[in-house]
Amino acid sequence: MLLTAAVARGVADGTVDLAFRRWGDPRIHPGSSFIALTHVIEVTSMQRVDPERITDDEARRAGYDAADDVRAALCVNVHNPTYRIGLRCIGEDPRIALRADDDLSDDDVDEIRTRLDRMDARSTRGPWTRDVLDVIARRPGVVSTDLAAELGRERAGLKQDITKLKKLGLTDSLVVGYELSPRGVEFRRRDSE
Repeated sequence: MLLTAAVARGVADGTVDLAFRRWGDPRIHPGSSFIALTHVIEVTSMQRVDPERITDDEARRAGYDAADDVRAALCVNVHNPTYRIGLRCIGEDPRIALRADDDLSDDDVDEIRTRLDRMDARSTRGPWTRDVLDVIARRPGVVSTDLAAELGRERAGLKQDITKLKKLGLTDSLVVGYELSPRGVEFRRRDSE
């Protein structure tokens, strides 16, 4: 579920506990969680609502000044139903600590190698994981469009693959582009030995 940075910060600090979205087919359900900025957010409730019945109090709980502001934001996809979604922060993004952990044992390196090798084996385009790590190492902070062009890939697919590497703690997103995390730098060094 996509949250603005301000709303994600509000959920993290407890000042926001609702969101409103229009969906033809809800993409989340109570009990599911997602990462927003640097925190894990849990969906605590979800209920279909009439946008005209949204109150000013609910709007403030969603980070808006008034109910009319929520309704204005919901003007997209007006044919889809509106949902009120309860949210709460359940902790920090565990990938942050993982990215910083560069004290890799031999078993850690073997585990990462195995996971990357599996990703490569499942790929219809062949091995890609080390190529992506290499290009990010050589070109930190470079926009994904340029990285995709260098690798001869489509941008959307490359971004999905970088997200897979990020889940392993090997990469980090910058304001523009990516960089290898300390864990990624150390793994890459040890993988090439």
